[in-house]
Amino acid sequence: MIKLLHIENIAVIEKADIEFALGLNVLTGETGAGKSIVIDALSAVTGGRTSSEIIRTGADYATVTAVFSYDEGDSWLEDNNIDYDESGDVYITRRITSDGKTVCRINGTPLPVAQLREIGASLLDIHGQNDGRKLLDENAHCAYLDTFGDLGSVLGEYRELYSRLTSTRIEIDRLTMDESERERRIDALKYEVSEIEAAQIRIGEQEELNARRELLINASRLTEAVETAFEALHGGDSTDGAVALISEAQTGLERAAHYSEGLRAICERLSDLRYSAQDISDELRAFRSELDFFPGELEELEARLDLINRIIRKYGSEEDALEQLEQGELELASIEDSSHIVERLSNELDFFIKEALSVSAKLSQTRREVAKLLENQVMDELTQLNMPGVKFVVEFSEVKGEYGINANGQDEVRFLMSANAGETPGRINRIASGGELARIMLALKSVVGSNRDTGTVVFDEIDSGVSGIAAQRVGEKLSKLARLRQVLCVTHLPQIAAMADTHFEILKNTSDGRTYTQVNELDLEGRKNELARLSGGENITETTLSSAAEQLEAAEKYKMGLEKRH
Repeated sequence: MIKLLHIENIAVIEKADIEFALGLNVLTGETGAGKSIVIDALSAVTGGRTSSEIIRTGADYATVTAVFSYDEGDSWLEDNNIDYDESGDVYITRRITSDGKTVCRINGTPLPVAQLREIGASLLDIHGQNDGRKLLDENAHCAYLDTFGDLGSVLGEYRELYSRLTSTRIEIDRLTMDESERERRIDALKYEVSEIEAAQIRIGEQEELNARRELLINASRLTEAVETAFEALHGGDSTDGAVALISEAQTGLERAAHYSEGLRAICERLSDLRYSAQDISDELRAFRSELDFFPGELEELEARLDLINRIIRKYGSEEDALEQLEQGELELASIEDSSHIVERLSNELDFFIKEALSVSAKLSQTRREVAKLLENQVMDELTQLNMPGVKFVVEFSEVKGEYGINANGQDEVRFLMSANAGETPGRINRIASGGELARIMLALKSVVGSNRDTGTVVFDEIDSGVSGIAAQRVGEKLSKLARLRQVLCVTHLPQIAAMADTHFEILKNTSDGRTYTQVNELDLEGRKNELARLSGGENITETTLSSAAEQLEAAEKYKMGLEKRH
């Protein structure tokens, strides 16, 4: 369950702390006061989508912190290398800055939003106003049924087979192209392979050839400079070079060093200088040999570079060309041997089809058994929600298309209903009113949710279109659900608010030209006044207060009856 929610700088809420309790926690207030902001904060702190737009005007950041009690049997924290808090609770913080960045922490450990969403799914189950609209989407009905029946395991087995079937079918289609297309592809691949093979591409060759080309183009200028430098160091026919002159100077000083110790250091430096000059001379000789080239070498080099550049322009870099050669050879071999490959793949496809049909049949049979349970339980729930003549039916039809299966199996699942006795059930999206839709959704969530291990259930104004006795029954259903798990509910209806075990008022006021929202836990007198406001608006009289007191007294009697039954 959630124990504490701290909200800071979100929309009109500058700062608020809400201490939730066990049972049914109800939030009421005027339209626009900020009730749904509390739900948005709960969504954000459990990994829901959000943006910098939620930040209060003038603030640099928004922060939501929530404290949840934690089931010691749950290994999520340990599996994700997050330390336990000494209190045994889980502390979750999400901070959103004005530049759109978000920082999430659990027990002080930073983690990505995806991980926050994982643990959030086990802590909170949020149902908003749009959930009723989801019932209008018949594509979602099969998922509701599978969740109720806890069919995730067999559905996962089936989807793995269906994925293998689909990928094998695609590969067969790729290989069994028409004959003219096949011949065109073979010709194109053979041309590419032979072109790259003939070029004998070598990685790094282009760079080497460009460097050699630069040498050859500037050979005359380089030769003249190198010859001059070499002769200055090594000497010529009639002159001594620097190496010989340094050696002569060294020899003379070495004789003189017998008479003066100060000359020995100079002799050593001359020795080093002579070796350096000799090394440079040798390097110049080697470089000069590189400048020797045979007639026509530049033309051959230019032709080779043209070929390499053409290949690179067509296929990319040298690495890309070699990779294209490898891939082309593999694809060519695959196409030329496609008949054998297609035969093997066809055998695999037959196997996957057979297995997928077998598993989908098992899945379908289980769904039909589960559907009967769902029908009975939903109708029982709807009867309790003041829809006594309702009929709820799970309709099955066969999947159209190849093999008679799709990603969900062989079943098209559709929920049908009739709200009144004697009427033929029809599609929910065609016959359900807003109030009926809200009650069907609550019934489904009560039934389907009973198979989920979520600690806290959150309802955001699911009472849309409901009033009178129906509203009373919705309140009773929420109270009954709250005996099993913690429930949070945003509502406008006094019939639901009266059932609260803990009642919060969301109050908006203005100060110094700014709007502020407060969240206050109401005592008994506060609850009477709030129920009177929900019933009569600003016209709160002794009569409306007396009526509110009667509602609260009747609600307490109902809850005491629930406690006795449990």
